[in-house]
Amino acid sequence: MTLIIRKLTLADMPAAARVHRAAFYERLPWLAGLHTPEEDRDYWTGHLLPACEIWGAERDGTLLAVNAFREDWIDQLYILPEAQGQGIGSALLEIAKGACPELFLWTFQRNTLARRFYERHGFVAVKETDGAANEEKEPDVLYRWVR
Repeated sequence: MTLIIRKLTLADMPAAARVHRAAFYERLPWLAGLHTPEEDRDYWTGHLLPACEIWGAERDGTLLAVNAFREDWIDQLYILPEAQGQGIGSALLEIAKGACPELFLWTFQRNTLARRFYERHGFVAVKETDGAANEEKEPDVLYRWVR
């Protein structure tokens, strides 16, 4: 039952998309249904994988969490609900913080668990929006972290 953290590959993208969707629907149920599972897989494979380093945490061959980041940005950080509170998200976040001297990320204003997580890890809210510029039309908040 050892936790393995590793850089993910193309073969891992369907599982990464499933983690993303499961965590998203659990924490943000009012936003469910925007994309199909196929669209999620295409996004992870065609958009995130070419642009980001993608790391994952797995136990017993099951992917539990993903972190897609690039220079100065965390694009996606999701942990399966049943794996939250075990330090997995913190471990993945530390990989991005070790690779980048400064990081930005967006999260939704109503996602209070994510906001508390990022604030515990030194991120500071620098901007709030009404959500008009995101596809969900959900008010969001921009966070910044500096080493």
